[in-house]
Amino acid sequence: MTTEAEIAALFDRWNAALQTLDSKAVAALYAPDAVLLPTVSNQVRRTPTEIEDYFVQFLKKRPYGTILQANIRIFGDLAIDSGVYAFKLTTEEGEIEMLCRYTFVYRRDGEDWRIIEHHSSFMPEYTTRPGPPAEAA
Repeated sequence: MTTEAEIAALFDRWNAALQTLDSKAVAALYAPDAVLLPTVSNQVRRTPTEIEDYFVQFLKKRPYGTILQANIRIFGDLAIDSGVYAFKLTTEEGEIEMLCRYTFVYRRDGEDWRIIEHHSSFMPEYTTRPGPPAEAA
């Protein structure tokens, strides 16, 4: 039986893939039919190529994510992790922090879990330090 700790570790795996700065490594964590609703792009990403393309740009900011609040629910071969995370990004202006809401939906794929839905959006009050990334302005 899958535990909440196992599902929580999937974020750590995804965040570790971000640290490689390899868009292919990040995109490989998504199922072929995944949908990504990204934070700093208006384009809904529906294909592996589109998802990888998003991360090519996002990884240039050297993102590092931290979960601030997680709500995990498990439904057999599906799991949902939603809550609030913070991202530290490096921009031309220096390091900033974005506070965002997130939802990851995972589906068991054999012995592994793959992301089938990922939504990330700025908090309504949009809190950053010292300022928003250019794409978000």
